Amino acid sequence: MSDDLDTLDRLTAPWSDTVAVDAAGVAVGGDEVLARRRARGPATSRQVVGTHVQVVAEGRALVVAEFEQSSGRRGVQTQLWQRGVDGWEVSATHVMLQPPAFDRRIWRVVGDPLVLPLASGPLDGTRIAVQDLFAVAGQAIGAGNPTWRATSPLEHAHAPVVERLLAAGASVAGLARCDELGWSADGRSPHHGATPNPRSGFRVSGGAASGSAAAVAAGHADVGLGIDSAGGVRVPAAYQGLWAIRTTQDVVSRDGSLPLAPTFDAIGWVARDAATLAAIGSVLLPEPVTAISDVVTVDAVLELADDDVRTVLGAAVDRIGRWEVDLVTPDPWVQAYEVLQQVERHRAFGEFAAAHPGEMGELAAERARQAAAIDDESAAQAREQVADARERLRKAIADRVVVLPSAPTVAPRLDAADTAALRQATTRLTCLAEIGGLPVVSVPLATAAGLPVGLSLMGPPHSDAMLLELAASLA
Repeated sequence: MSDDLDTLDRLTAPWSDTVAVDAAGVAVGGDEVLARRRARGPATSRQVVGTHVQVVAEGRALVVAEFEQSSGRRGVQTQLWQRGVDGWEVSATHVMLQPPAFDRRIWRVVGDPLVLPLASGPLDGTRIAVQDLFAVAGQAIGAGNPTWRATSPLEHAHAPVVERLLAAGASVAGLARCDELGWSADGRSPHHGATPNPRSGFRVSGGAASGSAAAVAAGHADVGLGIDSAGGVRVPAAYQGLWAIRTTQDVVSRDGSLPLAPTFDAIGWVARDAATLAAIGSVLLPEPVTAISDVVTVDAVLELADDDVRTVLGAAVDRIGRWEVDLVTPDPWVQAYEVLQQVERHRAFGEFAAAHPGEMGELAAERARQAAAIDDESAAQAREQVADARERLRKAIADRVVVLPSAPTVAPRLDAADTAALRQATTRLTCLAEIGGLPVVSVPLATAAGLPVGLSLMGPPHSDAMLLELAASLA
């Protein structure tokens, strides 16, 4: 029970085909197995309650151990032991636990369902995971922070977007976790741990709608509803192999949701397939009023992604014409976007941050301090720059659809450093839609190694429904 990692490391076969499987996914290669073990944190106290050994060949034994955690939850660990030059080593291991009643890293509260449909309709049988930023009657909005939830009143009515889905036959499976006050981007929380990535084990889930996406990727729900303010729906979809849409700003009412940065906030949702994504659109979206003339790519935008992502997108891009225009977000646009976003988040959460020091995670607290330091002159200048950038961007796109990466990289590993460079690269790519207030549909693709990648189609305002049709045809 000493959780002796050095001994475990020594007993792990250092081969390239050593494999370990657990709830986080599959790790292949001795180095990968060791890295995951080191990053998992302390092991849970448990007692071995049974062992079974089968000799499968000379110098090879299959060992199955039954164990019980101190909580009473039982599980099984299976190991393949092989005798080598230096003694016995484990070349394969599989840990399986009884499933929990619910995964608190994905859900804040969940039911069977939590809210029943209000009527029968086109969404009959559809289970919705609602990001914990929306009003659901009888629940308080949690916003990823326990103190915020504890000091918030119970909601007396559903947010209009939730009401419309319930009236169309959907049910609310539960309130899904979100990054603390929407101030993060990778699904890691100091309060409930890292939201898992069911499609890419041992990698971050993305944020801020990490829980809504993970619920869908894990099969706990059919649709994940969220706010896309800084790639908050599109990035988790790209990291977890899901379809997603960020709608034209204000085309779907945000009433009843907690504002993050109203200049950039838009309703979005994720699904495992294009048909389900479109079915939600048929309920929430108005009739299309914008025609699409062309689908184009911009080399400079594709260059914002790393080699792995560009390789995956290459085949699709080669079938689409190039558009020779400078669409890369200039530094002044990015800076103005970041300043205005911080200003508006300070308006939403600054008073709370000042009143509850020490009750926010380190990242959210630091962002709150930075936001509080922005003066009125800088805020006004940023607002003017964003308004000008929005006009220029919409004019440049006109009636075209632009292909771009949903995220600049595959999902980073959980043990990777949280680098400012990656955050900046993601912001530079995702903020195009926020600045323009434009709709985007993200289509799931994958690398040769099976890691999820997202291809985004960004269109002119109010082209949402046509983007859904186009994405399904391109897929």
